[in-house]
Amino acid sequence: MVLNLFHELDPQTVRTVEISQGGQISIPAAVRRRWGSRRVRVVDAGDRLIVEPVPDDPLERARGSLRLAEGVSTEMLRAAGRDEDAVDERRER
Repeated sequence: MVLNLFHELDPQTVRTVEISQGGQISIPAAVRRRWGSRRVRVVDAGDRLIVEPVPDDPLERARGSLRLAEGVSTEMLRAAGRDEDAVDERRER
């Protein structure tokens, strides 16, 4: 469910932009710099579009956001992933 929060937004953050004949809009430079991304996700919410930044490198952006269980290392996870890949390859033969 999308809530209509438009009336609660700071007027300084609301921009009206033109839609080109090709269907393009320009995202203000200050917003692009703040987002630090060259890609966006556009969600059609019926009566509005939601534009969200998409990290240029989502894996790098997520680095450090997950905590490993006690006694588990990243090398152990990599090894488990390699083992799973090997099993999958054998199944495909």
